[in-house]
Amino acid sequence: MLKERDRFLKEVAFLFDLLFLTIAFIISYGIREAISLNLKLAPLIPEAEVTGAPLNTFQQYALAYFLGVAIWLACLLLNRSYKFLRIEPYYRTAVRVINSSVMMFFGYGTALFVLKAAYLSRMFFFIFIITGTLALLLDRALVILALRKIQEQGYNWRHILVVGTGNRAAQFITKVRQNPDWGLKIIGAINDDEQREIKEVNGVKVIGGLKDLLAIFHKVPVDQVVFVLPRSRLNQIQEALHVCEVEGKETSIAIDLYDMRIARSVITEIDGIPLLSYNTVRISEWQLLVKRAMDIIISSAAIFLLSPIYVAAAVAIKLTSPGPVFFRQERLGLHGRKFKLLKFRTMRIDADKHLSQVNDLHEMTTPKFKKKKLQYITPVGRILRNFSIDEFPQFFNVLAGDMSIVGPRPTVPCEVEKYEVWQRRRFSMKPGITCLWQISGRNEIDHNGWMKLDLEYIDNFSLWLDVSIIFKTIPAVLFGKGAY
Repeated sequence: MLKERDRFLKEVAFLFDLLFLTIAFIISYGIREAISLNLKLAPLIPEAEVTGAPLNTFQQYALAYFLGVAIWLACLLLNRSYKFLRIEPYYRTAVRVINSSVMMFFGYGTALFVLKAAYLSRMFFFIFIITGTLALLLDRALVILALRKIQEQGYNWRHILVVGTGNRAAQFITKVRQNPDWGLKIIGAINDDEQREIKEVNGVKVIGGLKDLLAIFHKVPVDQVVFVLPRSRLNQIQEALHVCEVEGKETSIAIDLYDMRIARSVITEIDGIPLLSYNTVRISEWQLLVKRAMDIIISSAAIFLLSPIYVAAAVAIKLTSPGPVFFRQERLGLHGRKFKLLKFRTMRIDADKHLSQVNDLHEMTTPKFKKKKLQYITPVGRILRNFSIDEFPQFFNVLAGDMSIVGPRPTVPCEVEKYEVWQRRRFSMKPGITCLWQISGRNEIDHNGWMKLDLEYIDNFSLWLDVSIIFKTIPAVLFGKGAY
């Protein structure tokens, strides 16, 4: 219901942004050409080297226009500027626009530098950023004002008929009242149970039962019928749905059939079969794409830059202790998929057989277990572990797609068998080289604390959180906090 209207509003807002940015570009070009400003910005920004004749006509600014508008619109999308148009106050919208402008400043400047667009005036660049920002702020103010004026005149409202008299129906009515910007007006409620005499639901008058739907449609204008019923009554509304279909009324059925505490519901489809899906990980497809791109770029760069350390570590391990250079161990990844984790060997070759024999996972974080573990670590291994160099080969696991740069640390199957039920949700995201546990003290944190940090990361995932964890990992590695 709201999804289609919101999509239309977002498309309109997008077109208005395109229009206003185009106007801002033309104004910026006109100001630059009319005034012919030649402020000396050399102390702040070095002059670009011009290799050819300067381009001064508007047509020659075409590349700058298309590039600038495309980057600015992308920045608006990244700042979720179109997501909350109907329900967000103007000051928050303005903050999103300003954040987009800041991103545009750096993104556009970088693009022009890479393309060697030396003909583009630096003064024009600054004027366009300023006028574009003002244009977008004015654009959004006009859109919000127009929506409110239209609604004040009694337009842009949809008349909703609610079928249901229970708690879920009452909650739905409350939600609609709390969000007048949705443009929904509830004209009445329908009693779905004739054995119950109910006069109103949360202040909304009950105007009939299921058998009265046809008569109500002929008396009152109804744009949409929303069925908000308990699960036990869904099999009794077939006739009512048929009446709505015959009358051509748009019909919706509330899909919050189960009270999920963590997972959120989404509607999917397989070859025409609608499916109600629940997912505990709040991550979109584009975020997954960006996250994977970050994994590939960072891991490739790390392998290249750290190659001398790889060679030095391999030689040191081989010369100081018998056994292979690398330690391979089966771990569990996304949704329990098994893969071989790669590390530099830091212990005697039989250490994992003794250290994996624990009855209680909490024992693994006790001083007694740490003391036992230190007995198996080689002298070179202590150095490698202290600076997390032993984890460096896992960048190959990241390239292979078994791991990510940031995510819950992968664990061995024998430990997972001892997990409590709530702890297994950590497998809903791909394991990583670093995580909140890694930057919060590592082995200084008990097992339950470790699991809670992993779930905190999953529940609050964002690309910015990933970037923050990556930067905080650097001092944690250098100072060896919690490593042994």
